Amino acid sequence: MSRRKNKANRSGTNASLKNVVDGPEKYLPFLSGEDYARLEASLQKPLEPALRINPLKVNPHIALEDWKTRYAWQVRNVPYCETGWWVTHSPTPISQTIEHRLGFYYIQDAASMLPVELFNWQAADRPLLLDMAASPGGKTTHLVSKTGDQGLVMANDSSHSRMTALRLVLQTWGAANSVVTSFPGEKFGDWFPDTFDQVLLDAPCSMHNLRSTESHPVRSISDKERASLAVRQARLLASAFVTVKPGGQVVYSTCTLAPEEDEAVLQALLDRFPGVGRVENVHRHLPVPAPGLSSYGSKIFEPELQQAVRLWPHLYDTSGFFAALITKLESINLPVQSSPARLLERTGLERLSDWEENLLERQLLDQFGYDLSASLEIHNLSLWKRGPAIFAIPNLFLQHFPDFPFEAAGLLLGEQTSRDFQVSHEWVARFDPLFKLGRYCLPEETIPAWLRGEDIHGLSSAGFSPGRMVIVVDRQGRLLGRGKLQVQRLKNLLPHRLV
Repeated sequence: MSRRKNKANRSGTNASLKNVVDGPEKYLPFLSGEDYARLEASLQKPLEPALRINPLKVNPHIALEDWKTRYAWQVRNVPYCETGWWVTHSPTPISQTIEHRLGFYYIQDAASMLPVELFNWQAADRPLLLDMAASPGGKTTHLVSKTGDQGLVMANDSSHSRMTALRLVLQTWGAANSVVTSFPGEKFGDWFPDTFDQVLLDAPCSMHNLRSTESHPVRSISDKERASLAVRQARLLASAFVTVKPGGQVVYSTCTLAPEEDEAVLQALLDRFPGVGRVENVHRHLPVPAPGLSSYGSKIFEPELQQAVRLWPHLYDTSGFFAALITKLESINLPVQSSPARLLERTGLERLSDWEENLLERQLLDQFGYDLSASLEIHNLSLWKRGPAIFAIPNLFLQHFPDFPFEAAGLLLGEQTSRDFQVSHEWVARFDPLFKLGRYCLPEETIPAWLRGEDIHGLSSAGFSPGRMVIVVDRQGRLLGRGKLQVQRLKNLLPHRLV
């Protein structure tokens, strides 16, 4: 039983009688008769699967055309996300392709693609971004993509149990300029006021979005629990607002349509910091308007709250969703608290010497024709080692948060063995087009076994020396992972989680 359910059950019989699941009838006062009929009809149809393409690894338009042909997909664009697509027909599940396993796209409800698109992405060069409640990491990968992996994305979640999933999502996406932290989001405003260019708060919520899915089943919630959620959401949003720079932006979003957790939380922010924040009009992103509410019950909201987005399921065939973009107009004079601190040396990390870095660059250039130094310069990364493992860590993090404790930082480059350097799966998948040499074409008939994680026997070395790591591709040059050539065998180095 979940912690939330335990809490609801402890509230007693009388409270449990007040438990409700918000059905569409709750929203009758806010919709015309025609729209309400469309809403009910929409809820009878299953959600179509949707995906967001990873522009760090592939050209979205070229890749999509290839996948449509390869997998017999029929697709429809998500209107507010250029890289988002509904897959309206697919003979096999879209989760079962090698491209999905390699992080070439992320499967995501189309509604969840909206928040990140609302930011002004022309505002800052190499911005500092905070994803305050990041797990499982889908929106975090979207932030990384929008910066071209050149701004720092701090992915925070207060739950330690969600760290592994969050790290794996970012690794699979190939996010080098990311750091994973685990602290209460409410503390960032105290620790880092006026620091981040953009903050995303996809707040913990009741998930009453009018659609029940396997990952987000609709459940009952008591009035007491909803009030408690709203209080926490208001605290998180205030923290997000304080920690963003003047002129910076906060996106507040929830996967619920409950006004108590949406417009009412925004109104609480404006009341707490009068004249300091502005809710921006974001309806230019939407071909069909979806304004926020002007009132709820006896509560009258500021007119600017109608510039937020209330994504009703019938408008775009999505789950219900809410999102708002808020600009911070000036600093807020509040006491600053010292953040937690941990010297980088205590993590076991040690900066590579110039000699070690030059040797590594020569090895990768000789083996794969890959210019590591160019990637490090473009993405503003530096190399650190812990034992045999070598990581590329964001310089922006080291510059702005040198002692802030983290769960993971940057991207694993590989491991130095006694014989040579073994570049990581994550790095190859991220920078595959730049690896010009050491590519081994796998015979077509062996690919199904390879994707099951099996070694392939009876192959020639194709001119490579035994023991050599190679980049495995098919005849079209599609990446299939890494392998190690041995006598009459290609050892499969796909990570176990991908097979």
